[in-house]
Amino acid sequence: MDGGSAAYSRSVEDVFRDFKGRRAGMVKALTADVEDFYRQCDPDKENLCLYGLPNEQWEVNLPAEEVPPELPEPALGINFARDGMQEKDWLSLVAVHSDAWLLAVAFYFGARFGFDKNERKRLFGLINDLPTVYEVVSGNNKAMTSGSNHSNNKFKSNSKVRTSESQPKYVKRVHPKEEDEGLNEDDEEEHEETLCGACGENYASDEFWICCDICERWFHGKCVKITPARAEHIKQYKCPWCSNKRGRF
Repeated sequence: MDGGSAAYSRSVEDVFRDFKGRRAGMVKALTADVEDFYRQCDPDKENLCLYGLPNEQWEVNLPAEEVPPELPEPALGINFARDGMQEKDWLSLVAVHSDAWLLAVAFYFGARFGFDKNERKRLFGLINDLPTVYEVVSGNNKAMTSGSNHSNNKFKSNSKVRTSESQPKYVKRVHPKEEDEGLNEDDEEEHEETLCGACGENYASDEFWICCDICERWFHGKCVKITPARAEHIKQYKCPWCSNKRGRF
């Protein structure tokens, strides 16, 4: 497995950047790319691991052959439990192990680069400000839920949003300054509290977002592979979670 960008970096910010990239890849595997991830985790294959890569991609692969490995290894044999559990429980289990692995890699780099107590504390603080992979996958991200509940009304009154029952609810910011005229600081703070249900990142006014009509969580269009043009033709949008509830349970 690629040692990653942090292998050539030594600051807290560089290690955190590496962490965010790997985390984004694992979140993608367990949400937007869950069908492909499920297919690759064939129980008939050998012990498989889920790796998050620094470039926000992911891969399912055999563990490293080197002993000791270049980096801490993720949970081994995730594919063997796939068919013996309900899918949501299996994904949650993989998510928990993914969180543990991400922390292990980040603090491996911290130890390797000689981070002192304050640097380790700052690294953990940056990591802890993000929802865990488990929180994103299981939908237990309370900040995201409360933020989206407050933000739905704000988006409807201040943005270009479809609000009828038969149309998707989405936000498309054409020009942040032009569209944000009339919004006070409280409105902006409520907007910023909304987190993407896939990657866990904060709301940004210059990005396209779409809301699931089933669970009412908000997502970056890029995270769920929906463009503004495609959203125009969707009568009811279902996020990857809600779409995957129909089978394999």
